[in-house]
Amino acid sequence: MPIHVILLVLFGALLHATWNAMIKAGTDKSLDASLISAGGAVCALPFLMFLPLPNSAAWPFIGASAVLQFAYFQLVAGAYRAGDIGLVYPLMRGCAPLLIAATSGFILNETLSTGALLGTMTICSGILTLAFEARKGSGNAIRLALANACVIATYTYVDGVGARVSGNAVSYTLWMSLLPPVLLFTWAISKRGAVAVAMHVRYNWWRGLIGGGGSIASYGLALWAMTKAPVATVAALRETSILFALLISVIVLKEKASPWRYLAGAIIALGGLILKLG
Repeated sequence: MPIHVILLVLFGALLHATWNAMIKAGTDKSLDASLISAGGAVCALPFLMFLPLPNSAAWPFIGASAVLQFAYFQLVAGAYRAGDIGLVYPLMRGCAPLLIAATSGFILNETLSTGALLGTMTICSGILTLAFEARKGSGNAIRLALANACVIATYTYVDGVGARVSGNAVSYTLWMSLLPPVLLFTWAISKRGAVAVAMHVRYNWWRGLIGGGGSIASYGLALWAMTKAPVATVAALRETSILFALLISVIVLKEKASPWRYLAGAIIALGGLILKLG
């Protein structure tokens, strides 16, 4: 994988960790997730007029992705309510690239080099190491996290292929971002009422705008990279976001880091180096 692709994916991983930290720090994870999804759509709108429409073959993928993104955000909120983030996040983000690496050969007919496969497995091992530091969690949290790993792997395939057939990965990403917030807010209003949702938006709109911009930029960089390198490799490298999340938790949120976190960080960094050398 070229160095400029690796650096851009890593920058996207930093953005991903940042908007996840914003959800973690918020008071209502479900509505904050919806706000960030909406913020991504708002950030996308001004650029649509300057980009070509995705090819017609990409529109079914955009529709499928919207449904999967809706499921993703719902499962994220549910998993965080059910268990420790130190258990849930590594399981979600670590298992997804493992699923992709195990299945990309017969789904996309992609063959990973020995170095790429070793780097992918190393990164996943580092992420899953973080689960050992979790002091609390429930069977329900684990089930939700593993279900979301399947959703993440599925929408990665859908969007990876969709971006390739769209003719323009940036255009695909921006159009893909428009429908999920509609689904999320429709669901939120049906469950919480329009007044409660409107009050949350009134006081937290800035969180959605900042986090949404980071979210759409992060995913756009990943989809662009998938047009330049194997999906499984990009998916694994993108999950180094957990490493940035660890730094944010220690430096910004002032959380104590166990030895497992430092070990995981070293393993993830080693995996990134193997990907570059491979």
